[in-house]
Amino acid sequence: MGRFATTVQEYFCDFLSENYTNQVWETEYKISGTPVDLAGIGNNQLYLIELEWRRADPADNAAKLFRHFNTGNIDAKYVTVFHIFTKYYKTSRGDYSSKRKNAEFVGEMAAKTFNRLSYRSIEFPFDPPKRGEEWPVHWKEAADEALTSVCNEIEQ
Repeated sequence: MGRFATTVQEYFCDFLSENYTNQVWETEYKISGTPVDLAGIGNNQLYLIELEWRRADPADNAAKLFRHFNTGNIDAKYVTVFHIFTKYYKTSRGDYSSKRKNAEFVGEMAAKTFNRLSYRSIEFPFDPPKRGEEWPVHWKEAADEALTSVCNEIEQ
């Protein structure tokens, strides 16, 4: 993962740690050796956040989490997965790419299958830089928008 992605991941972690103190938030949370970008643990609830920058197969991130959930490797009463997608997953027509649609389908099917599991797709409204490119000027505003959506879901 590049320096920019790590910085954004830490920004998310710091924000959520300050606003949801009943959870312990950490980056690169391991589930059966598989890293998840960010997790919040506490009060019988586990929040898992996958940040999708420009991955070729984001459905794999969703599938691996649900596979671990199915095998009992996630030890929490309730699990919420936030799958956060950048503008990379939007087409020139303005709709979502099949990569994102497939990932959301996997997440929605898992949530329907397991009653202790919920899945939320979140928009991260910016174009991610490729490794070595300049960071977007307004990335924090885009991050705050995505975080607002996460907070709205947590508070429901």
